Amino acid sequence: MTDFNLEAIRKEIAPSGTLVCALNHGNVVLVRRGPTDETPTGVSVDLARALAESLSLPIRFRHYDRAGDVSAGVGTGEWDVCFLAIDPQRAVRIAYSEPYVQIEGAFLIRPAAGPLGLKDVERLRLKIGAVKGSAYELFLSRHGGAGELIRFDSFPEAVAALTAGELDGLAGVRQAMSIVARDKPDFAVIEEPFMAIPQAVGISAERLAAAAFTRVFVQQQKASGFVRQSLGLSGHGDVVVPP
Repeated sequence: MTDFNLEAIRKEIAPSGTLVCALNHGNVVLVRRGPTDETPTGVSVDLARALAESLSLPIRFRHYDRAGDVSAGVGTGEWDVCFLAIDPQRAVRIAYSEPYVQIEGAFLIRPAAGPLGLKDVERLRLKIGAVKGSAYELFLSRHGGAGELIRFDSFPEAVAALTAGELDGLAGVRQAMSIVARDKPDFAVIEEPFMAIPQAVGISAERLAAAAFTRVFVQQQKASGFVRQSLGLSGHGDVVVPP
Protein backbone atom coordinates (compact mmCIF):
# COMPACT_ATOMS: atom_id res chain seq x y z
CA MET A 1 0.00 0.00 0.00
CA THR A 2 3.06 2.24 -0.29
CA ASP A 3 1.64 3.99 -3.37
CA PHE A 4 -1.11 5.61 -1.30
CA ASN A 5 -1.08 8.68 0.93
CA LEU A 6 -2.57 6.97 3.96
CA GLU A 7 -3.39 10.18 5.78
CA ALA A 8 -5.43 11.38 2.78
CA ILE A 9 -7.13 7.98 2.49
CA ARG A 10 -8.05 8.02 6.19
CA LYS A 11 -9.70 11.42 5.85
CA GLU A 12 -11.65 10.41 2.76
CA ILE A 13 -12.75 6.93 3.76
CA ALA A 14 -13.66 7.81 7.36
CA PRO A 15 -14.44 11.54 7.73
CA SER A 16 -15.57 11.02 11.34
CA GLY A 17 -12.24 9.47 12.30
CA THR A 18 -13.87 6.07 12.87
CA LEU A 19 -14.39 3.54 10.08
CA VAL A 20 -18.14 2.79 10.10
CA CYS A 21 -18.80 -0.57 8.42
CA ALA A 22 -22.26 -1.63 7.26
CA LEU A 23 -23.03 -5.32 7.80
CA ASN A 24 -25.89 -7.07 6.01
CA HIS A 25 -27.31 -9.80 8.24
CA GLY A 26 -29.44 -11.06 5.38
CA ASN A 27 -26.50 -13.19 4.21
CA VAL A 28 -25.55 -16.03 6.56
CA VAL A 29 -22.34 -16.78 4.65
CA LEU A 30 -20.80 -13.37 5.30
CA VAL A 31 -21.74 -12.34 8.83
CA ARG A 32 -23.28 -13.61 12.06
CA ARG A 33 -24.44 -11.56 15.02
CA GLY A 34 -22.42 -11.69 18.22
CA PRO A 35 -23.28 -11.07 21.88
CA THR A 36 -22.98 -7.33 21.24
CA ASP A 37 -23.12 -5.04 18.20
CA GLU A 38 -19.33 -4.82 18.23
CA THR A 39 -18.68 -8.59 18.30
CA PRO A 40 -20.13 -10.02 15.06
CA THR A 41 -18.24 -12.74 13.19
CA GLY A 42 -17.73 -13.80 9.59
CA VAL A 43 -15.57 -13.05 6.59
CA SER A 44 -17.02 -9.55 6.10
CA VAL A 45 -16.26 -8.71 9.71
CA ASP A 46 -12.70 -10.02 9.41
CA LEU A 47 -12.13 -7.95 6.27
CA ALA A 48 -13.59 -4.86 7.94
CA ARG A 49 -11.27 -5.22 10.92
CA ALA A 50 -8.27 -5.81 8.66
CA LEU A 51 -9.13 -2.73 6.58
CA ALA A 52 -9.40 -0.57 9.70
CA GLU A 53 -6.10 -1.95 10.98
CA SER A 54 -4.36 -1.24 7.66
CA LEU A 55 -5.36 2.42 8.07
CA SER A 56 -4.81 2.59 11.82
CA LEU A 57 -8.46 3.56 12.33
CA PRO A 58 -10.91 2.61 15.08
CA ILE A 59 -13.91 0.66 13.80
CA ARG A 60 -17.64 0.65 14.45
CA PHE A 61 -20.28 -1.62 12.95
CA ARG A 62 -23.71 -0.57 11.72
CA HIS A 63 -26.12 -3.47 11.44
CA TYR A 64 -28.79 -4.02 8.79
CA ASP A 65 -31.26 -6.84 8.22
CA ARG A 66 -31.56 -6.26 4.45
CA ALA A 67 -29.12 -5.50 1.66
CA GLY A 68 -31.56 -2.96 0.23
CA ASP A 69 -31.31 -0.88 3.40
CA VAL A 70 -27.52 -0.91 3.17
CA SER A 71 -27.49 0.29 -0.44
CA ALA A 72 -30.08 2.97 0.38
CA GLY A 73 -27.66 4.43 2.91
CA VAL A 74 -24.86 5.21 0.44
CA GLY A 75 -23.85 8.87 0.54
CA THR A 76 -25.97 9.64 3.62
CA GLY A 77 -23.16 9.31 6.15
CA GLU A 78 -24.70 6.20 7.71
CA TRP A 79 -21.65 4.11 6.79
CA ASP A 80 -18.22 4.43 5.19
CA VAL A 81 -17.72 0.88 3.91
CA CYS A 82 -20.25 -1.81 3.01
CA PHE A 83 -20.15 -5.50 2.07
CA LEU A 84 -22.68 -6.21 -0.66
CA ALA A 85 -23.29 -8.24 -3.80
CA ILE A 86 -22.19 -6.50 -6.97
CA ASP A 87 -25.26 -5.29 -8.84
CA PRO A 88 -25.44 -2.84 -11.78
CA GLN A 89 -28.26 -0.87 -10.18
CA ARG A 90 -26.26 -0.37 -6.99
CA ALA A 91 -23.04 0.33 -8.92
CA VAL A 92 -24.42 3.70 -10.02
CA ARG A 93 -23.65 5.02 -6.54
CA ILE A 94 -21.34 2.38 -5.04
CA ALA A 95 -17.76 1.76 -6.19
CA TYR A 96 -16.96 -1.93 -5.73
CA SER A 97 -13.76 -3.83 -5.16
CA GLU A 98 -13.29 -7.04 -7.06
CA PRO A 99 -15.34 -9.84 -5.45
CA TYR A 100 -13.82 -11.54 -2.42
CA VAL A 101 -16.30 -14.43 -2.43
CA GLN A 102 -18.84 -15.80 -4.88
CA ILE A 103 -21.95 -17.55 -3.67
CA GLU A 104 -24.95 -19.02 -5.48
CA GLY A 105 -28.56 -17.96 -5.73
CA ALA A 106 -30.81 -21.03 -5.58
CA PHE A 107 -34.51 -21.89 -5.56
CA LEU A 108 -36.16 -23.84 -2.75
CA ILE A 109 -39.37 -25.46 -3.99
CA ARG A 110 -41.80 -28.19 -3.10
CA PRO A 111 -41.04 -31.20 -5.37
CA ALA A 112 -44.76 -31.84 -5.74
CA ALA A 113 -45.05 -28.46 -7.46
CA GLY A 114 -43.11 -29.79 -10.44
CA PRO A 115 -39.75 -31.19 -11.53
CA LEU A 116 -36.71 -29.77 -9.79
CA GLY A 117 -35.35 -27.75 -12.70
CA LEU A 118 -34.82 -24.05 -13.36
CA LYS A 119 -36.97 -24.00 -16.49
CA ASP A 120 -39.85 -25.63 -14.64
CA VAL A 121 -40.03 -22.79 -12.12
CA GLU A 122 -40.85 -20.39 -14.94
CA ARG A 123 -42.91 -22.85 -17.02
CA LEU A 124 -45.22 -23.70 -14.13
CA ARG A 125 -45.41 -20.05 -13.02
CA LEU A 126 -44.54 -21.00 -9.47
CA LYS A 127 -45.00 -18.36 -6.79
CA ILE A 128 -41.48 -17.64 -5.53
CA GLY A 129 -40.79 -15.41 -2.52
CA ALA A 130 -37.74 -13.13 -2.35
CA VAL A 131 -36.53 -10.32 -0.12
CA LYS A 132 -37.07 -6.90 -1.65
CA GLY A 133 -33.84 -5.16 -2.66
CA SER A 134 -31.63 -8.25 -2.34
CA ALA A 135 -29.18 -9.07 -5.13
CA TYR A 136 -31.21 -12.10 -6.19
CA GLU A 137 -34.50 -10.17 -6.20
CA LEU A 138 -32.93 -7.43 -8.36
CA PHE A 139 -31.51 -10.08 -10.70
CA LEU A 140 -34.80 -11.98 -11.05
CA SER A 141 -36.73 -8.74 -11.53
CA ARG A 142 -34.44 -7.84 -14.46
CA HIS A 143 -34.09 -11.26 -16.06
CA GLY A 144 -37.18 -13.23 -15.04
CA GLY A 145 -37.02 -16.95 -14.34
CA ALA A 146 -38.87 -17.04 -11.03
CA GLY A 147 -42.37 -17.66 -12.31
CA GLU A 148 -44.41 -15.20 -10.27
CA LEU A 149 -42.00 -13.29 -8.03
CA ILE A 150 -43.52 -12.25 -4.69
CA ARG A 151 -41.48 -9.65 -2.79
CA PHE A 152 -41.21 -9.46 1.00
CA ASP A 153 -39.73 -6.92 3.38
CA SER A 154 -37.77 -9.57 5.26
CA PHE A 155 -36.65 -13.19 5.00
CA PRO A 156 -38.69 -14.32 8.05
CA GLU A 157 -41.82 -12.88 6.37
CA ALA A 158 -41.07 -14.87 3.22
CA VAL A 159 -40.52 -18.08 5.21
CA ALA A 160 -43.77 -17.49 7.11
CA ALA A 161 -45.65 -17.13 3.82
CA LEU A 162 -44.07 -20.37 2.59
CA THR A 163 -45.10 -22.15 5.79
CA ALA A 164 -48.65 -20.81 5.42
CA GLY A 165 -48.90 -22.31 1.94
CA GLU A 166 -48.98 -18.95 0.17
CA LEU A 167 -45.85 -19.69 -1.88
CA ASP A 168 -44.50 -22.55 -3.96
CA GLY A 169 -40.91 -21.73 -3.03
CA LEU A 170 -38.24 -19.22 -2.16
CA ALA A 171 -35.26 -17.63 -3.90
CA GLY A 172 -32.12 -16.79 -1.96
CA VAL A 173 -28.54 -17.60 -1.05
CA ARG A 174 -28.03 -21.36 -1.35
CA GLN A 175 -26.85 -21.75 2.25
CA ALA A 176 -29.95 -19.97 3.58
CA MET A 177 -32.20 -22.12 1.37
CA SER A 178 -30.50 -25.26 2.70
CA ILE A 179 -31.17 -24.16 6.29
CA VAL A 180 -34.89 -23.74 5.52
CA ALA A 181 -34.96 -27.12 3.75
CA ARG A 182 -33.64 -28.88 6.88
CA ASP A 183 -36.78 -27.83 8.75
CA LYS A 184 -39.16 -28.46 5.85
CA PRO A 185 -38.75 -32.00 4.46
CA ASP A 186 -41.46 -31.32 1.84
CA PHE A 187 -39.11 -28.84 0.14
CA ALA A 188 -35.79 -29.23 -1.65
CA VAL A 189 -33.15 -26.91 -3.07
CA ILE A 190 -32.70 -27.05 -6.84
CA GLU A 191 -29.14 -28.16 -7.53
CA GLU A 192 -28.56 -25.80 -10.45
CA PRO A 193 -28.10 -22.16 -9.33
CA PHE A 194 -30.13 -19.45 -11.02
CA MET A 195 -27.30 -16.93 -10.58
CA ALA A 196 -23.80 -16.38 -9.22
CA ILE A 197 -23.60 -13.70 -6.54
CA PRO A 198 -20.21 -11.95 -6.35
CA GLN A 199 -19.73 -10.23 -2.99
CA ALA A 200 -17.47 -7.18 -2.76
CA VAL A 201 -16.45 -4.29 -0.55
CA GLY A 202 -18.27 -1.08 -1.47
CA ILE A 203 -17.43 2.60 -1.02
CA SER A 204 -19.44 5.64 -2.05
CA ALA A 205 -18.60 6.30 -5.70
CA GLU A 206 -17.78 9.88 -4.72
CA ARG A 207 -14.76 8.71 -2.67
CA LEU A 208 -12.45 7.85 -5.57
CA ALA A 209 -9.17 7.53 -3.68
CA ALA A 210 -10.75 5.46 -0.92
CA ALA A 211 -12.31 3.15 -3.51
CA ALA A 212 -8.94 2.68 -5.25
CA PHE A 213 -7.28 1.85 -1.92
CA THR A 214 -10.00 -0.64 -1.07
CA ARG A 215 -9.67 -2.42 -4.42
CA VAL A 216 -5.95 -2.99 -3.81
CA PHE A 217 -6.64 -4.03 -0.20
CA VAL A 218 -9.11 -6.74 -1.29
CA GLN A 219 -6.72 -8.04 -3.94
CA GLN A 220 -4.02 -8.41 -1.30
CA GLN A 221 -6.31 -10.15 1.21
CA LYS A 222 -7.31 -12.70 -1.41
CA ALA A 223 -3.75 -13.28 -2.64
CA SER A 224 -2.41 -13.76 0.90
CA GLY A 225 -4.99 -16.45 1.73
CA PHE A 226 -6.65 -14.26 4.38
CA VAL A 227 -10.13 -14.57 2.83
CA ARG A 228 -9.87 -18.35 2.40
CA GLN A 229 -8.71 -18.76 6.01
CA SER A 230 -11.53 -16.56 7.32
CA LEU A 231 -14.15 -18.58 5.42
CA GLY A 232 -12.77 -21.79 6.86
CA LEU A 233 -12.87 -20.45 10.41
CA SER A 234 -16.49 -19.37 9.98
CA GLY A 235 -17.57 -22.78 8.68
CA HIS A 236 -17.86 -21.81 5.02
CA GLY A 237 -14.74 -23.37 3.59
CA ASP A 238 -16.66 -24.59 0.55
CA VAL A 239 -17.45 -21.05 -0.67
CA VAL A 240 -15.68 -19.94 -3.85
CA VAL A 241 -12.98 -17.26 -3.62
CA PRO A 242 -12.76 -15.81 -7.16
CA PRO A 243 -9.22 -15.69 -8.62
